[in-house]
Amino acid sequence: MTWTYNNEPVDNIPDQYVGFVYLITNLLDGRRYIGKKLAKFRRTRTVTVTLRNGTKKKKKLRELVDSDWQTYWSSSPELQADVVRLGEDNFRREILYYCGSRGTLSYVEAREQFRLGVLEQPNAWYNGIIQCRIHRSHVIDVPQPRGTQTA
Repeated sequence: MTWTYNNEPVDNIPDQYVGFVYLITNLLDGRRYIGKKLAKFRRTRTVTVTLRNGTKKKKKLRELVDSDWQTYWSSSPELQADVVRLGEDNFRREILYYCGSRGTLSYVEAREQFRLGVLEQPNAWYNGIIQCRIHRSHVIDVPQPRGTQTA
């Protein structure tokens, strides 16, 4: 089961975005889940290099690596269990918003979860917690909710 954005299949995440806010829908009972996923993350690994004088030194290398976003099914154990039990074909994975920073990503995820009342409707949503820590600088260049206009 592939991800879609505006009903089009997604093969890769554009480089200018760090991640996306997504919606997973159970096609059998209509329950949904809103979450966020990083497209890439920084990994630090240690390598041993030999200097010109023959001594060895450990050096830390930071590299950007792809996340597991293509095969990701949320952090919700309940949703993951349903995917295994019911099969991936009974779920739809949609990218709602691409975000250019981690702060914006966290803000948009929380905004959508609060706007849709995911904690107030446990029979309609898999989400069981909303967790965020957001500074006002994170809300610059935030994609607007679908179906709304700014003043």
